[in-house]
Amino acid sequence: MVKQLDDNAAGPDHVGIRLWSAYEAWKAEFVHAMVEAGHAWFTPSRATLLGFVPRTGLRQSDLIARMGISKQAVQQLVDGLEGEGVLERIADPDDKRGRILRHTQKGRAALDDADRIKAEIETRYRARLGEDRFRLLFEALGELQSRR
Repeated sequence: MVKQLDDNAAGPDHVGIRLWSAYEAWKAEFVHAMVEAGHAWFTPSRATLLGFVPRTGLRQSDLIARMGISKQAVQQLVDGLEGEGVLERIADPDDKRGRILRHTQKGRAALDDADRIKAEIETRYRARLGEDRFRLLFEALGELQSRR
């Protein structure tokens, strides 16, 4: 009985675990490369937040809704990124009480590096899987994204 519990301690192997594990490996590689590219402020939690901020900017209240975490947690991350000079808050022209978050020049430079690094990771994945298997993976992941 104990042996059986030990064998299943990590839980059953399933697609959710594999997707999560693959994402965590991708994110670790991405964050490491961003830090190596000179963005020492870049962390996994900051990467997640920045992934929700479009290049055109958005209202901070919309960011809170998109992320699905507490207002305080978002505020703390935004404060840190603003302190690093990556994001800035500007007045919302449509709502005097509201603020819009947008990338600074430093933030846009980080986005350019992020685009380059993501392409480099994808190139390594293509080499590792082969073009046909990579294309199938990419298509399958796209199908799984839809909420049908």
